[in-house]
Amino acid sequence: MATFVDGYVIPIKKSNVKAYKKMAAIGCKVWMKHGALNYYECVGDDLEAKWGSSFIKLCKLKPNETVVFAFIVYKSKADRNRVNKAVMADPAMNPGNSKKFKMPFEMNRLVMGGFKTLVQA
Repeated sequence: MATFVDGYVIPIKKSNVKAYKKMAAIGCKVWMKHGALNYYECVGDDLEAKWGSSFIKLCKLKPNETVVFAFIVYKSKADRNRVNKAVMADPAMNPGNSKKFKMPFEMNRLVMGGFKTLVQA
């Protein structure tokens, strides 16, 4: 079965990882509720590249920053579009629910894209 994946790379201050984790836990529940197959939010732990370029260079990380690598798996691109539409309409995803809500990272540094699966096990 070919799947579709949304992938994210998010530079974040190390001091904001705890707040990000709380936000990601809500996101996980909402995406899974609306039909995502898998949901992963991973924080950098070994970012020194042995070959190629590193996330440190790619994201221009400052010493007080790390990176979140996240991805969500869907049945298909069409299903991704359906799920994301439902997620965006879900009240749990509305930052307006709290006047204190603040993204724990800089949105202009977030990198994302949708990907067709080439190989999967």
